[in-house]
Amino acid sequence: MAFITLSRKVFFNNLDIITERIGSIHKVALVLKDNAYGHGLLPIAQLGSEYGVRYAVVRNLAEASAVERFFDSVLVLDETPKIAQRNISFTVNALDKIEQFARGALVELKVDSGMHRNGIAPSELAEAFARIKRHGLTCKGVFTHYRSADALSSELFWQRQNFESIKAIAQRLSPTMLRFHSANSAALFRGDFSGEDLVRVGIAAYGCLELDAPHPAPPLQPVLSLWAERQSSRSLQAGMRMGYNATATMPHDGIISAYDVGYADGLHRSASNRYTAPNGARQMGRISMDNTLFTCKDEELCIFDNANRFAQAAGTIGYEILTGMNPNFERRIVD
Repeated sequence: MAFITLSRKVFFNNLDIITERIGSIHKVALVLKDNAYGHGLLPIAQLGSEYGVRYAVVRNLAEASAVERFFDSVLVLDETPKIAQRNISFTVNALDKIEQFARGALVELKVDSGMHRNGIAPSELAEAFARIKRHGLTCKGVFTHYRSADALSSELFWQRQNFESIKAIAQRLSPTMLRFHSANSAALFRGDFSGEDLVRVGIAAYGCLELDAPHPAPPLQPVLSLWAERQSSRSLQAGMRMGYNATATMPHDGIISAYDVGYADGLHRSASNRYTAPNGARQMGRISMDNTLFTCKDEELCIFDNANRFAQAAGTIGYEILTGMNPNFERRIVD
């Protein structure tokens, strides 16, 4: 069966680069949402803890409960808690949701500094803190998200200025010490965020960060490789066509093999006839639901060792390829 390998050495090297950039491993919050961007929630949480990461960010309580033993605290981005949790804080994404949180819950205010997706408006800060107090919640932090940190634009800088103003207001309003964080992976490598309490790193830790030129790309490397096992092979003559709707023609006499991975596993059909594996084998014909043809007869084939390369062939982004990986595939940690 197809499987995924995760390189401990590469992952730790990426964390070395991130830690050097921010100045302390104690400021790194590892983003583990959506099965750790497809890498596998538990294996990545274990590796992060082994490295020394103390904070994690997840999508929901189920993910938080699965990994909380590895970290000092976990931030949930997208769930309203029914029961307060000791070391798990929950994001307030809208003012009118505050009264829905369980009394005694730990919360962090997300503030809309310009992305206009989730978060309260800066003008709602005073009301938000008042409601949090009345409802018996404890606010642990305030954060925002940048919409264009990876792009060649100035938007990061005016959003950051907005957040500086938000921080000043929040510090006046809050009766307790707050932690502030705004930098995602791209922002981390475009400015100095050492003055903030945390940086939320996802795609950088996994080695697939892309920045618009001329921003210098940090020397990160992909952690995940997708492998498939050979199902069958056959010799085809030049001119023979293959796959659904016969969209590919054999250019010369040779071997074609079917491998046990397809679009049901996250291998996008849109990459059909447009992709070459790391060993030089060409993908031929339409990618099927459960298998794919390559000009190769290896028993095991590395389909990709860089999700961004496959994403380019599929006309999408590495994030979508990674998070679409079959969660049932075995994740093997290799050195």
